Amino acid sequence: PLAAGAVCVSERRERQTERDREREMFLGRAGWRDGVRVLRRPCTAGADGGRELSWDSSRVPERRQRHDVVVVGGGHAGTEAAAAAARVGAETLLITQKASSIGEMSCNPSFGGVGKGHLIREVDALDGLCARICDQSGIHFKILNRRKGPAVWGLRAQVDRRLYKQHMQTEIHNIPHLSIREAAVEDLLITDPDPSRPGRWKVRGVILGDGTRVDCSCVALTTGTFLRGVIGIGLESWPAGRMGEEPSIGLAKTLEKLGFRMGRLKTGTPPRIAKDSVNFEVLERHDGDHNPKPFSFLTERVWIKPEEQLPCFLTFTGPDVENLVRQNVHLSRHVQETSRGPRYCPSLEAKVLRFPNRSHQLWLEPEGLDSDTIYPQGLGVTLPVPLQEELLSKIPGLERARMLQPGYGVQYDYVDPRQLHPSLESLDVQGLYLAGQINGTTGYEEAAAQGVIAGINAAGRARGRAEFTVSRTEGYIGVMIDDLTTLGTSEPYRMFSSRVEFRLSLRPDNADHRLTLRGRSSHPLPPSLRLC
Repeated sequence: PLAAGAVCVSERRERQTERDREREMFLGRAGWRDGVRVLRRPCTAGADGGRELSWDSSRVPERRQRHDVVVVGGGHAGTEAAAAAARVGAETLLITQKASSIGEMSCNPSFGGVGKGHLIREVDALDGLCARICDQSGIHFKILNRRKGPAVWGLRAQVDRRLYKQHMQTEIHNIPHLSIREAAVEDLLITDPDPSRPGRWKVRGVILGDGTRVDCSCVALTTGTFLRGVIGIGLESWPAGRMGEEPSIGLAKTLEKLGFRMGRLKTGTPPRIAKDSVNFEVLERHDGDHNPKPFSFLTERVWIKPEEQLPCFLTFTGPDVENLVRQNVHLSRHVQETSRGPRYCPSLEAKVLRFPNRSHQLWLEPEGLDSDTIYPQGLGVTLPVPLQEELLSKIPGLERARMLQPGYGVQYDYVDPRQLHPSLESLDVQGLYLAGQINGTTGYEEAAAQGVIAGINAAGRARGRAEFTVSRTEGYIGVMIDDLTTLGTSEPYRMFSSRVEFRLSLRPDNADHRLTLRGRSSHPLPPSLRLC
């Protein structure tokens, strides 16, 4: 098996070199500016009222309004889905409200962990992006759960937000067969189904906010928390998918009209703290591993030297924090809502109410090498801003902390995933695929894993190939998708090794042995393209 694995990695590296050559040819055929693919087309300019050729950053060929696959959303599920579909050879269009937010880490600046690290390795085995991008932007690498056997070790990394987004956008903009368009998707184009396949309808495109119709064979929805998203701080709330971005109302209404069973979930993010206002001397320091382990099988060593990794620090809440939360919990509308939040990453208010008279740990994590911001993992809170500032002053090491951004909660719609095939295609709408938080999951890793599967299958469907699925015996991805599509979820779903019956054989170090050859045999590619 080891020899076979070595050959497998060697073949993937050869394909990577071939793909890089195709990318160079591709770049020569397109206009580029500052690392972003753009197109020359007429637009009004000049005082004389004439028309001239100028740079237009729409990134969509005007002459082409039909694609094989349209991916809606540029988060972790969307980028993996779009990249996977394009690697299979499908002409793919990624539509996002803001191209500048592609690859944004909306919440915590980290990847991996127990169970989640397995997912990242399996995404990499299927030639996904996030593992390699983490290796290029990580600033603190650590393997969790080392006291137990290697089957349940959790690869984890603190990631520089700016570098991760920069590397992800560079990768996405340079993938052949993939175009990007800034727009809001308001509706789906639906037609009669193919009678030879199950389903009541068939998707044939999307309608943008300006009324433009984009035809395609398959659509992958990766809308994250944007479906009728509402942000809340204290007793105030307003429509938003995440801070500063509009929610998706039209798509939510369309899914309801099509008969999808939908629910409501909530999540939150902690306040951000100025690094120079934290007293690190009284906190417990935790350094990264002396020999950092890369996420990707294609990475020989991570980009950062072991001694240059940034430390994390540990602190705890006390009775003063609990008393403040209990006395003011009625001032948080987010807590009072009946929608379910994440059980394994709860808000501070939920921890205080569920586990009274306890101290709760908080990890102070750096957001980047050049960042002055600290992310307090475990301090998700939605109290009014003045109370958040008072709460910080009652935590050891944060007595004089300066809050840069308050914590807030997000409520959003999700689709009952039991309405999906194991390929993540809708049971009722042929050609419609769903991936990420729209399926009721939480976390970058769960989203990325679903994105890869949805992208491969959307491209395969568009090109007349058989669907690609992973079973519970083959990978953590298979366990997650099987749980979702058979059992559903009433709370944000998080991956754990305890969910996996065959975890002793589904180790993170053999993900490529298990899945890479499966992916290649199921979806043969042109010689010039990488494995998917």
